[in-house]
Amino acid sequence: MTTIHVQADKPGAKIDSAMWGIFFEDINFGADGGLYPELVKNRSFEFGQPLMGWKVIRNSGAEGRVFILRDAKRPRNPRHARIRVEDPGGGFVLSNEGFRGMGIRDGAEYRFSIEARGVRGDISAMRVEVAGQDNRILAEARIEGFTAEWRAYSCEMKSNGTDAQAKMNLWIEGTGELDIDMVSLFPMDTWKERENGLRPDLVRLLADLKPGFLRFPGGCIVEGFDLSQRYQWKNTVGPLNERVCNINRWNFEFKHKPAPDYYQTYGLGFYEFFLLAEDIGAKPMPIINIGMACQFNTGELVPMDGLAPYIQDALDLIEFANGPADSPWGKVRNQMGHPAPFGMRMIGIGNEQWGPQYIERYKEFASAIKAKYPDMQLIAATGSDATIFPDGNAEVAYLWSEWRKLKPEIVDEHFYRAPEWFLQNTGWYDAYDRSGPKVFVGEYASLSVALTSPENRNSWKCALYEAAFMTGLERNADLVRMSCYAPLFGHEQAWQWRPDLIWFDNLNAYGSANYYVQQAFSLNRGSHVLKAEVVETGVEGAPDPDAQTKSFHVSASFDEETGEAIVKAVNAAGAPLEAVLELKGAARIGRQAKVVLLRSKKLTDENSLQEPKKIHPEETAFPVSGGRFMFEFKPYSLTVIRVPIR
Repeated sequence: MTTIHVQADKPGAKIDSAMWGIFFEDINFGADGGLYPELVKNRSFEFGQPLMGWKVIRNSGAEGRVFILRDAKRPRNPRHARIRVEDPGGGFVLSNEGFRGMGIRDGAEYRFSIEARGVRGDISAMRVEVAGQDNRILAEARIEGFTAEWRAYSCEMKSNGTDAQAKMNLWIEGTGELDIDMVSLFPMDTWKERENGLRPDLVRLLADLKPGFLRFPGGCIVEGFDLSQRYQWKNTVGPLNERVCNINRWNFEFKHKPAPDYYQTYGLGFYEFFLLAEDIGAKPMPIINIGMACQFNTGELVPMDGLAPYIQDALDLIEFANGPADSPWGKVRNQMGHPAPFGMRMIGIGNEQWGPQYIERYKEFASAIKAKYPDMQLIAATGSDATIFPDGNAEVAYLWSEWRKLKPEIVDEHFYRAPEWFLQNTGWYDAYDRSGPKVFVGEYASLSVALTSPENRNSWKCALYEAAFMTGLERNADLVRMSCYAPLFGHEQAWQWRPDLIWFDNLNAYGSANYYVQQAFSLNRGSHVLKAEVVETGVEGAPDPDAQTKSFHVSASFDEETGEAIVKAVNAAGAPLEAVLELKGAARIGRQAKVVLLRSKKLTDENSLQEPKKIHPEETAFPVSGGRFMFEFKPYSLTVIRVPIR
């Protein structure tokens, strides 16, 4: 007989309110083409190929050209397009393909905007047309009144149809020359109806996780292939037309999924990240570059005597987030619409760095930040997953030896491994040294095939085995303060890396099986750990205890706000398990428990656009007669049981 003993009357370590969070990186078209719903690709002509995403169409004898010019008076956004129409013929058109097309919804409203100036001739107007794959007109509007000075123009239009791969056509009326820049087609249905806001269905999926923190902006893009491509937060704030476009380091990383059109326009920048964290009730966790490019790529370093600008960027970021509205960088935040500080309390010093060169740079950053902001919690790294880089275990051991001396508040560890590893290592943190820094499991995912394999899937097996690992994180909440799955988003037609927590196309989105595992833990976090043990009694024919432990994993917590004991159990076996659940020491037991069940009959099952909730939580009530009762745990299942107690 299997018995689960939960010591209900002795709450243990406090579980951090940020225990289960989310990690955003602009990979798989997670920002432009995803969370940031701008529909025009390369709207300011700043991509490496300035007309990437654009196509010139000359109808019925139309003659003209499009040139790219550079304006020294606009150094942060120097390029613009000059349209020269010599003969309009049947129509001179500049067409934009969007991000694997444009997702247009029937009845939805869209705002077109553009910066333009007339140069010569009599170009009188521009007809804006949104066309479906069959060239049917879904929406149209007209812009006119161009002057010799740069001006912003805008109009609104309503769609009369739905198409996931629509395009936008700009019909130029008249002859002459017209300069254009910052060409935008933006849905008016955004999160909280903000202009330049975020895609609401994707934010809703994030909000429904109730994440404790939001880590941003990555990930490897923090570092860049080389330092010229690193993430510079100051280039991502302020007016949109002054944010500096940058190539995305995932543009060229994978030969199996090249993405030459992958750039960062930073419409989703640091201000929007802080705002998103605030909206969904998550603590902001920015990660900064410390003068080191990705060590898996160039490993380029800033000399030690050249670190000052990088350190100043970190100090200025803290002021941008937390400073008074009249401070230099607090003023920028204020002008963007947020006078109050964002209340940032932690910052990551580097992403996946390692070696002595990392340690010596970390020391400089830590010294400067602590001198000015002594209460800021610093997050240090342990390289990447130890299985990924050469002699990884030695590298991780070296870093931990340094962190125990330097004492950052938190150390970040990453795990990208086979599903079996997660199932077999639920006790990974049981024997960790408690006298050193706390742990942040900052990236992890179960890989059904292999690292970077395009064949990896978000299968139920991967999600279920991650759940087993997560019970170990919760049991060790005195040490493990935070954790998050990675990566967060994947575009169905434009991904480079899989698996991913949330998948979407231009119109729809869904949570993977892994998403619902994360949600089950986050929504049932509890405030304190309860000791939970699985015991096998000597009943003839009982399963072998060692085998049972490998397939059945339990953690428990107490929620002081609701007065409930919360038991999470993973049954990774293909047969049901009947067990006795004993809440030892509870003075009073409620008569009814709430049960959340996640399961699927096959470990290969997964959610999809066609079956977005094939694996989805089911909530039921369960009668409880006292502090000891029988419960059947379904095969291949994650079960959460909430029992009212005193």
